[in-house]
Amino acid sequence: MERIFLPAGISGLAFIAMYITLKFILERRVREKKRLEEIVGTSPVPIREVELSVPIFRRVFKPILKNTARFAVRLLPLFDEEVLTKKLVEAGRPYNLSPREFVALKFLLSGFLGVAIYLGLEITAFPVIQHLALSALGGLGGWLLPDAFLNSLIKKRKENVEKELPEVLDLITVCIEAGLGFDGAMTKVVEKYSGILSEEMSQVLSEVRMGKPRREALRKMAERLDVDDLSSFVSSVIMAEQLGISMGNVMRVQSREVRNKRRQRIQEAVMKAPIKMLIPIAVFIFPSLFIILLGPAVIQLMRVFGR
Repeated sequence: MERIFLPAGISGLAFIAMYITLKFILERRVREKKRLEEIVGTSPVPIREVELSVPIFRRVFKPILKNTARFAVRLLPLFDEEVLTKKLVEAGRPYNLSPREFVALKFLLSGFLGVAIYLGLEITAFPVIQHLALSALGGLGGWLLPDAFLNSLIKKRKENVEKELPEVLDLITVCIEAGLGFDGAMTKVVEKYSGILSEEMSQVLSEVRMGKPRREALRKMAERLDVDDLSSFVSSVIMAEQLGISMGNVMRVQSREVRNKRRQRIQEAVMKAPIKMLIPIAVFIFPSLFIILLGPAVIQLMRVFGR
């Protein structure tokens, strides 16, 4: 037994001693590196690491979109840049796309889907006319798909703003009644909430610090989001500021109105639910019921008249 335990004990002590030594050396190097960075400063990050840290969309697809945008705008002279800019702003600037880059994306996606469908149908026995027709449909789908995606982003963003607005107004009301100014109340919203309204109010505060009038910054926020309840709230705040009305009373009334509108929208959605359920009931449930109830009678009739 001693022959077994003695080597095992020596090996364990050697392992513990090696572990303690390596830990001491590594901790010392970490302290020295930290102290050196405090005196000299951090070492510059290699350019390759900086480039690899950028998302692949910005590294690969952004340059392609920029180059394609020049040709796409020439081929599509009727492209309305102002309307598209407004829609991109309402959608929250997805992937930081400019209007021309968005048109280039539609152009590339349309061409890619059209060519991909044509090449995929080459292995089939369809006539050439059907190949071209299906490819044209694929190209049309690729052209319309970014617009559908953009509209869905706008709709979802507006719904999120409508959901966040009552809570945000309640917090602003409480802050104003506690003695804070309107800017201080918006600062509290930025600190306590993380959402679309928090980001927009943070931008409003930044613009106000840079010298832009608060009413103009609020109007820009309402234009960017384009939500009726928010626009009404901004108009009330601007009017209260111009006429010298108590901001607390205005915020209390606005909070109550927004919650009433939210309750009405929920009630409207509940009332529409039974009507929307008629389509799946008529398509999926009624045929099954008819088969179960009338199936045996139909089989019996076929047996009687089939003789």
